[in-house]
Amino acid sequence: MIGYGDIGRRVVASWQHQGVDLYTFGRRDKQADGLGQHIQLDLDDPVTLQQLSWLPSDEATIYYFAPPPGEGKTDPRMANFLTALGPLPKQIVYISTSGVYGDCRGEWVAESRPPKPATPRSQRRLAAEQSLQQWCKAKGVACIILRVGGIYGPQRLPLARLKTGMSVLRCNLAPYSNRIHADDLAQICVAAARCPHKHAIYNVSDGHPSTMSDYVISIARAANLPPPTEIDWDTARRTLSPAMLSYLSESKRLDNRKMRRELKISLHYPSLTEGLNACALDD
Repeated sequence: MIGYGDIGRRVVASWQHQGVDLYTFGRRDKQADGLGQHIQLDLDDPVTLQQLSWLPSDEATIYYFAPPPGEGKTDPRMANFLTALGPLPKQIVYISTSGVYGDCRGEWVAESRPPKPATPRSQRRLAAEQSLQQWCKAKGVACIILRVGGIYGPQRLPLARLKTGMSVLRCNLAPYSNRIHADDLAQICVAAARCPHKHAIYNVSDGHPSTMSDYVISIARAANLPPPTEIDWDTARRTLSPAMLSYLSESKRLDNRKMRRELKISLHYPSLTEGLNACALDD
Protein backbone atom coordinates (compact mmCIF):
# COMPACT_ATOMS: atom_id res chain seq x y z
CA MET A 1 0.00 0.00 0.00
CA ILE A 2 1.44 3.33 -1.10
CA GLY A 3 0.17 6.15 1.12
CA TYR A 4 -1.11 5.19 4.54
CA GLY A 5 -3.75 7.45 6.06
CA ASP A 6 -7.25 7.02 7.40
CA ILE A 7 -8.60 4.99 4.47
CA GLY A 8 -5.41 2.95 4.31
CA ARG A 9 -5.75 1.97 7.97
CA ARG A 10 -9.32 0.87 7.39
CA VAL A 11 -8.34 -1.23 4.36
CA VAL A 12 -5.43 -2.87 6.20
CA ALA A 13 -7.65 -3.67 9.19
CA SER A 14 -10.25 -5.24 6.90
CA TRP A 15 -7.68 -7.48 5.23
CA GLN A 16 -6.17 -8.48 8.58
CA HIS A 17 -9.61 -9.58 9.78
CA GLN A 18 -9.51 -11.95 6.80
CA GLY A 19 -6.06 -13.25 7.74
CA VAL A 20 -4.16 -11.29 5.09
CA ASP A 21 -1.21 -9.07 6.04
CA LEU A 22 -0.32 -5.94 4.11
CA TYR A 23 2.92 -4.03 3.73
CA THR A 24 2.46 -0.27 3.93
CA PHE A 25 4.77 2.37 2.48
CA GLY A 26 4.69 5.99 3.62
CA ARG A 27 6.66 8.96 4.92
CA ARG A 28 6.41 8.01 8.58
CA ASP A 29 9.50 6.24 9.92
CA LYS A 30 7.37 3.86 11.97
CA GLN A 31 3.81 2.66 12.22
CA ALA A 32 2.11 3.48 15.50
CA ASP A 33 -1.03 1.36 15.14
CA GLY A 34 0.68 -2.01 14.69
CA LEU A 35 -1.23 -2.93 11.52
CA GLY A 36 0.90 -4.79 9.00
CA GLN A 37 4.56 -4.00 8.33
CA HIS A 38 5.46 -0.40 7.56
CA ILE A 39 8.36 0.70 5.34
CA GLN A 40 9.44 4.32 5.13
CA LEU A 41 9.13 5.76 1.64
CA ASP A 42 8.87 9.27 0.21
CA LEU A 43 7.68 9.47 -3.39
CA ASP A 44 9.58 12.76 -3.73
CA ASP A 45 12.88 11.26 -2.49
CA PRO A 46 14.91 9.13 -4.97
CA VAL A 47 16.81 7.46 -2.12
CA THR A 48 13.75 6.01 -0.36
CA LEU A 49 12.20 5.08 -3.72
CA GLN A 50 14.70 2.23 -3.83
CA GLN A 51 12.38 0.46 -1.39
CA LEU A 52 10.04 -0.15 -4.34
CA SER A 53 12.56 -2.47 -5.97
CA TRP A 54 11.37 -5.06 -3.45
CA LEU A 55 7.93 -6.62 -3.31
CA PRO A 56 6.93 -9.66 -1.25
CA SER A 57 5.37 -11.34 -4.31
CA ASP A 58 4.87 -10.74 -8.01
CA GLU A 59 1.24 -11.71 -7.36
CA ALA A 60 0.76 -8.71 -5.10
CA THR A 61 -2.02 -6.15 -5.26
CA ILE A 62 -0.74 -2.62 -4.78
CA TYR A 63 -3.06 0.04 -3.41
CA TYR A 64 -1.96 3.51 -4.44
CA PHE A 65 -3.49 6.08 -2.08
CA ALA A 66 -0.84 8.81 -2.24
CA PRO A 67 -2.10 12.25 -3.34
CA PRO A 68 -0.45 14.25 -6.12
CA PRO A 69 1.62 17.32 -5.21
CA GLY A 70 -0.27 20.49 -4.39
CA GLU A 71 0.73 22.30 -7.58
CA GLY A 72 0.97 21.70 -11.31
CA LYS A 73 -1.17 19.78 -13.78
CA THR A 74 0.64 16.43 -13.64
CA ASP A 75 1.56 13.95 -10.90
CA PRO A 76 5.32 13.36 -10.77
CA ARG A 77 4.85 11.13 -7.73
CA MET A 78 2.96 8.60 -9.83
CA ALA A 79 5.73 8.76 -12.45
CA ASN A 80 8.38 8.23 -9.75
CA PHE A 81 6.45 5.27 -8.37
CA LEU A 82 6.07 3.55 -11.73
CA THR A 83 9.73 4.12 -12.66
CA ALA A 84 11.03 2.71 -9.37
CA LEU A 85 8.69 -0.30 -9.14
CA GLY A 86 10.53 -3.61 -9.05
CA PRO A 87 8.80 -6.97 -9.71
CA LEU A 88 5.52 -6.39 -11.50
CA PRO A 89 2.46 -6.68 -9.28
CA LYS A 90 -0.68 -8.54 -10.28
CA GLN A 91 -2.75 -5.35 -10.14
CA ILE A 92 -2.82 -1.75 -8.93
CA VAL A 93 -5.87 -0.14 -7.31
CA TYR A 94 -5.82 3.65 -7.47
CA ILE A 95 -8.05 6.08 -5.56
CA SER A 96 -8.81 9.01 -7.85
CA THR A 97 -11.55 11.64 -7.64
CA SER A 98 -14.91 12.23 -9.28
CA GLY A 99 -13.60 15.74 -9.93
CA VAL A 100 -12.01 14.44 -13.15
CA TYR A 101 -15.46 14.73 -14.78
CA GLY A 102 -15.53 18.49 -14.20
CA ASP A 103 -18.79 20.40 -14.08
CA CYS A 104 -21.64 18.27 -15.44
CA ARG A 105 -24.44 20.77 -14.65
CA GLY A 106 -26.16 18.41 -12.27
CA GLU A 107 -26.46 15.53 -14.73
CA TRP A 108 -26.12 11.89 -13.75
CA VAL A 109 -22.60 10.74 -14.60
CA ALA A 110 -21.58 7.20 -15.54
CA GLU A 111 -18.03 5.95 -16.08
CA SER A 112 -18.45 6.21 -19.85
CA ARG A 113 -18.58 10.02 -19.67
CA PRO A 114 -15.34 11.56 -20.98
CA PRO A 115 -13.40 13.31 -18.21
CA LYS A 116 -13.08 17.09 -18.43
CA PRO A 117 -11.38 18.36 -15.28
CA ALA A 118 -11.51 22.11 -14.78
CA THR A 119 -9.35 22.56 -11.67
CA PRO A 120 -5.60 21.88 -11.34
CA ARG A 121 -6.32 19.44 -8.49
CA SER A 122 -8.53 17.30 -10.75
CA GLN A 123 -6.19 17.70 -13.72
CA ARG A 124 -3.39 16.21 -11.63
CA ARG A 125 -5.61 13.26 -10.76
CA LEU A 126 -6.54 12.62 -14.37
CA ALA A 127 -2.88 12.83 -15.39
CA ALA A 128 -2.10 10.19 -12.75
CA GLU A 129 -4.93 7.98 -14.02
CA GLN A 130 -3.70 8.19 -17.58
CA SER A 131 -0.05 7.51 -16.83
CA LEU A 132 -1.02 4.55 -14.63
CA GLN A 133 -3.34 3.12 -17.29
CA GLN A 134 -0.71 3.43 -20.01
CA TRP A 135 1.96 1.81 -17.86
CA CYS A 136 -0.31 -1.05 -16.76
CA LYS A 137 -1.40 -1.85 -20.31
CA ALA A 138 2.20 -1.86 -21.50
CA LYS A 139 3.29 -4.13 -18.62
CA GLY A 140 0.24 -6.42 -18.58
CA VAL A 141 -0.75 -5.35 -15.06
CA ALA A 142 -4.42 -5.01 -14.08
CA CYS A 143 -5.50 -1.46 -13.24
CA ILE A 144 -8.59 -0.57 -11.19
CA ILE A 145 -9.42 3.11 -10.79
CA LEU A 146 -11.89 4.33 -8.17
CA ARG A 147 -13.33 7.79 -8.87
CA VAL A 148 -14.43 8.76 -5.39
CA GLY A 149 -16.85 11.45 -4.25
CA GLY A 150 -16.54 13.29 -0.94
CA ILE A 151 -15.49 11.04 1.95
CA TYR A 152 -17.12 11.44 5.35
CA GLY A 153 -17.12 9.55 8.63
CA PRO A 154 -15.88 9.90 12.23
CA GLN A 155 -13.13 12.53 12.53
CA ARG A 156 -13.90 13.67 8.98
CA LEU A 157 -16.81 16.03 9.73
CA PRO A 158 -16.74 19.87 10.01
CA LEU A 159 -17.87 19.86 13.65
CA ALA A 160 -15.26 22.36 14.85
CA ARG A 161 -16.21 24.87 12.15
CA LEU A 162 -19.90 24.44 12.92
CA LYS A 163 -19.25 25.18 16.58
CA THR A 164 -17.45 28.44 15.76
CA GLY A 165 -19.82 29.54 13.01
CA MET A 166 -19.90 28.32 9.44
CA SER A 167 -21.51 29.59 6.25
CA VAL A 168 -22.91 27.61 3.35
CA LEU A 169 -24.45 28.55 0.03
CA ARG A 170 -28.23 28.86 0.15
CA CYS A 171 -29.75 25.43 -0.52
CA ASN A 172 -31.62 26.54 -3.62
CA LEU A 173 -28.33 27.81 -5.13
CA ALA A 174 -26.05 24.95 -4.14
CA PRO A 175 -24.85 22.46 -6.78
CA TYR A 176 -25.06 18.68 -6.46
CA SER A 177 -22.25 16.83 -4.69
CA ASN A 178 -21.63 13.17 -3.87
CA ARG A 179 -20.26 11.31 -0.89
CA ILE A 180 -19.29 7.94 0.53
CA HIS A 181 -18.75 6.80 4.12
CA ALA A 182 -15.12 5.97 4.91
CA ASP A 183 -16.01 2.41 5.97
CA ASP A 184 -17.84 1.81 2.71
CA LEU A 185 -14.88 3.16 0.73
CA ALA A 186 -12.63 0.71 2.58
CA GLN A 187 -14.86 -2.27 1.72
CA ILE A 188 -14.97 -1.10 -1.90
CA CYS A 189 -11.16 -1.02 -1.97
CA VAL A 190 -11.09 -4.60 -0.69
CA ALA A 191 -13.63 -5.65 -3.32
CA ALA A 192 -11.64 -3.89 -6.05
CA ALA A 193 -8.70 -6.22 -5.37
CA ARG A 194 -10.99 -9.09 -6.38
CA CYS A 195 -12.30 -7.35 -9.48
CA PRO A 196 -12.75 -9.84 -12.35
CA HIS A 197 -11.76 -7.24 -14.96
CA LYS A 198 -8.20 -6.43 -15.92
CA HIS A 199 -8.88 -2.74 -16.51
CA ALA A 200 -11.88 -0.96 -14.99
CA ILE A 201 -13.05 2.40 -13.68
CA TYR A 202 -15.73 2.74 -11.00
CA ASN A 203 -17.66 5.69 -9.63
CA VAL A 204 -17.64 5.47 -5.84
CA SER A 205 -20.52 7.12 -3.99
CA ASP A 206 -23.55 6.09 -1.96
CA GLY A 207 -25.81 6.89 -4.92
CA HIS A 208 -27.76 9.56 -3.02
CA PRO A 209 -26.31 12.91 -4.11
CA SER A 210 -27.41 16.07 -2.36
CA THR A 211 -25.67 19.42 -1.97
CA MET A 212 -22.78 20.55 0.20
CA SER A 213 -25.26 22.81 2.01
CA ASP A 214 -27.63 19.89 2.72
CA TYR A 215 -24.62 17.90 3.92
CA VAL A 216 -23.47 20.51 6.45
CA ILE A 217 -27.00 21.26 7.64
CA SER A 218 -27.60 17.52 8.18
CA ILE A 219 -24.42 17.25 10.25
CA ALA A 220 -25.44 20.22 12.41
CA ARG A 221 -28.87 18.70 12.99
CA ALA A 222 -27.43 15.27 13.86
CA ALA A 223 -24.90 16.80 16.27
CA ASN A 224 -27.43 19.17 17.88
CA LEU A 225 -25.43 22.19 16.77
CA PRO A 226 -26.72 25.53 15.45
CA PRO A 227 -27.31 25.41 11.70
CA PRO A 228 -24.82 27.16 9.43
CA THR A 229 -25.60 30.58 8.02
CA GLU A 230 -26.93 30.42 4.47
CA ILE A 231 -25.44 33.02 2.10
CA ASP A 232 -25.84 34.07 -1.52
CA TRP A 233 -23.25 33.74 -4.29
CA ASP A 234 -21.91 37.29 -3.93
CA THR A 235 -21.21 36.74 -0.24
CA ALA A 236 -19.79 33.29 -0.92
CA ARG A 237 -17.27 34.65 -3.41
CA ARG A 238 -16.09 37.19 -0.84
CA THR A 239 -15.96 34.94 2.21
CA LEU A 240 -15.50 31.27 1.31
CA SER A 241 -12.10 29.69 0.74
CA PRO A 242 -10.80 29.13 -2.80
CA ALA A 243 -10.95 25.38 -2.17
CA MET A 244 -14.62 25.50 -1.20
CA LEU A 245 -15.45 27.76 -4.13
CA SER A 246 -13.81 25.26 -6.48
CA TYR A 247 -16.05 22.50 -5.12
CA LEU A 248 -19.11 24.71 -5.53
CA SER A 249 -18.19 25.47 -9.15
CA GLU A 250 -19.09 21.90 -10.20
CA SER A 251 -22.33 19.95 -10.08
CA LYS A 252 -22.78 16.26 -10.83
CA ARG A 253 -24.64 13.18 -9.62
CA LEU A 254 -22.58 10.01 -9.66
CA ASP A 255 -24.16 6.83 -11.01
CA ASN A 256 -22.77 4.01 -8.82
CA ARG A 257 -24.64 1.09 -10.42
CA LYS A 258 -21.57 -0.33 -12.16
CA MET A 259 -19.66 -0.39 -8.86
CA ARG A 260 -22.49 -2.12 -7.00
CA ARG A 261 -23.07 -4.64 -9.80
CA GLU A 262 -19.52 -5.64 -10.77
CA LEU A 263 -17.88 -5.39 -7.35
CA LYS A 264 -20.94 -6.93 -5.65
CA ILE A 265 -21.13 -4.13 -3.11
CA SER A 266 -23.84 -3.83 -0.48
CA LEU A 267 -23.23 -0.51 1.24
CA HIS A 268 -23.22 -0.34 5.03
CA TYR A 269 -24.37 3.28 4.82
CA PRO A 270 -26.42 3.77 1.64
CA SER A 271 -27.50 7.26 2.67
CA LEU A 272 -26.13 10.18 4.66
CA THR A 273 -28.72 9.67 7.40
CA GLU A 274 -27.51 6.15 8.13
CA GLY A 275 -23.88 7.22 7.90
CA LEU A 276 -24.28 10.10 10.36
CA ASN A 277 -26.23 7.92 12.76
CA ALA A 278 -23.15 5.67 12.96
CA CYS A 279 -20.76 8.53 13.70
CA ALA A 280 -21.70 8.92 17.39
CA LEU A 281 -21.93 12.70 17.08
CA ASP A 282 -23.19 13.15 20.63
CA ASP A 283 -19.98 11.75 22.16
